[in-house]
Amino acid sequence: MKNLSPPRFPLLAAGGGAALCAAVVAASCASADRAALTSATGTMSAPAASLGKTLTGEAAKGDWSTDAPGLRRKLTTADLPPPYSTDSANNGPGRVPQPEGALPKVPAGFTVKRWAGDLRNPRVLATAPNGDIFVAESQANRISVLRDADGDGTPETQQVFFGGREAMPKPFGIGFYPLGKNPKWVYVACTDRVVRLPYQNGDLVSAGKLETIVDTIPGYGQLRGGGHWTRDLDFSRDGKTMFVSVGSRTNVDERNEESERLRALIYAFTPDGKNGRVYASGIRNPVGLAVQPGTGTLWTSVNERDGLGDHLVPDYITSVKEDGFYGWPWYYLGPNQDPRHPGAHPELKNKAIVPDVLLQSHMASLDLAFYTGKQFPKEYQGSLFACEHGSWNRSRRTGYKVIRAILKDGKATGEYEDFVTGFVVNDGNVWGRPVGLTTAGDGSLLFSDDGSNSIWRVTYTGNKSRRVAEADPQKTVSKPQPKS
Repeated sequence: MKNLSPPRFPLLAAGGGAALCAAVVAASCASADRAALTSATGTMSAPAASLGKTLTGEAAKGDWSTDAPGLRRKLTTADLPPPYSTDSANNGPGRVPQPEGALPKVPAGFTVKRWAGDLRNPRVLATAPNGDIFVAESQANRISVLRDADGDGTPETQQVFFGGREAMPKPFGIGFYPLGKNPKWVYVACTDRVVRLPYQNGDLVSAGKLETIVDTIPGYGQLRGGGHWTRDLDFSRDGKTMFVSVGSRTNVDERNEESERLRALIYAFTPDGKNGRVYASGIRNPVGLAVQPGTGTLWTSVNERDGLGDHLVPDYITSVKEDGFYGWPWYYLGPNQDPRHPGAHPELKNKAIVPDVLLQSHMASLDLAFYTGKQFPKEYQGSLFACEHGSWNRSRRTGYKVIRAILKDGKATGEYEDFVTGFVVNDGNVWGRPVGLTTAGDGSLLFSDDGSNSIWRVTYTGNKSRRVAEADPQKTVSKPQPKS
């Protein structure tokens, strides 16, 4: 790996115990429209005149009241305000039950319904080759499996595949390996390790012994303004590389902490957990990872830093360049110096990469996934979807939705489009917070929501007269039983 500057720090491979040198670059060392229509539930949506257009500049910054399925935005670095143009807000959401009559909103021709409930903090979703849906229930320290055997759009089975705080602390990322129709392992990225479990298609409970293959990942640290604990993983198309993401410990590493030296990075390992190296650096919190079908390009969804005002710094979605440096903690979105690091590392200023898709600031962009089904119209096939969880560092609420990054010939145009909205009740309260998503075997799109502890299912019906499908709260599945 190419260094931007020294030093190097060792990574130790689990199992073999051999010392590995990971080139941890210097970047990792420090890490309007307000007119709106109000619905019966009190939520607001963008004026119809905004649909079909792409909002830019100040209009693109918006907030929840201008969200609507089909609304597009495009932000560029020319739209960035000076630091501290507004106060730094402390405005965490209140979580409330789903109000009577409140439903998610999707574009015309699509429907959405609650697919599963009775989950504990559902996060990342993954579709097994046989169509089973695996879900990381992070707070419960377990992976569960859901199965819709009769194909009626509701799972009959919900079963704990494996769990246990000591063996699987805060699981997040899930992957099947080898790639293809007959994987032999389920991989899980936990907060401080990567583990794998033997797997055969159709297994509802792990029958084999858990193996820790990477035990050197710094973990935990769930703090407002930093302390990112989620770890995602994915595999290269040729199956030779396992990518693992690790977010920063602090907001912007003002104290040059030793704990940041192995963080704010995307790592690359061989699938056995060995030969660890830094793939990309200076990425404050690369929550989600996804390898693009066809091109094999790695993409990530990133939470940027807090404390600089309502509209700094935009979160982002981007393809990831090998050896790329994305600025944290000294720069953001190219050569923009963080004022908390005045004059630091001028040699890195022009090395900081501008990401592909800039999002509204403080949306807390979490997991992302490419749509690989055929059920949706052609314009959606191959699209990149991402879940916006919503954050606290903005005076007007934003996020709490699923978006679609617009691609042309497999590359980002810089635009993104609201796809699922409607989880915000008012400027103080929300009832849903999207986290992870996957394409189901029937071509529907599933996404998890740890606000209502549900999984939602989006299907295309072609019925242009409907925007929203009824969520059926009566349809539930059997409660999972804990397994130690």
